[in-house]
Amino acid sequence: MLDIFKIFSNDKNSSKNVAKERLKLVLIHDKGNYSPTIMEALKGDILLAIEKYMEVDVENIEVKMIKTKSQDNSEMVPALVANIPIKKMK
Repeated sequence: MLDIFKIFSNDKNSSKNVAKERLKLVLIHDKGNYSPTIMEALKGDILLAIEKYMEVDVENIEVKMIKTKSQDNSEMVPALVANIPIKKMK
């Protein structure tokens, strides 16, 4: 976590640490930014796999990337969230 009070300290390493924390934030942000083309291709691949086993409401499928905490709560990581309404099992 970025500690705002470190910015004002006289520690020689403080600017290095602040820059490091800012870079982490930028990298976390960039990890989850996927193009619409990639997201549509991913959605299509998921549909191909699922439609073998069930009939789904194709018009109401949502697939998106979000940021969430890692399992050990040490950092933010991208996560794929898919909302796929199921009409019936095959």
